[in-house]
Amino acid sequence: MSHGNSPAAWTAVLVCLVGFVVGAIGLIPEPNWIVFTIGAVLAVVSGVVGKVMAAAGLGIDRAAGH
Repeated sequence: MSHGNSPAAWTAVLVCLVGFVVGAIGLIPEPNWIVFTIGAVLAVVSGVVGKVMAAAGLGIDRAAGH
């Protein structure tokens, strides 16, 4: 059974993590809304990156029964 261990899943998680870190840094110590917005966009884009990579064949192979 696969738990989403694929290049697409790992890349999406890492991009999302970077987005959250950038967004959090944008709020310390005084809000910098431009940096926060960049982080938020990265977090949202990570889902798209994962889907595109999965469609390109880098996701898990559901047809194999995994």
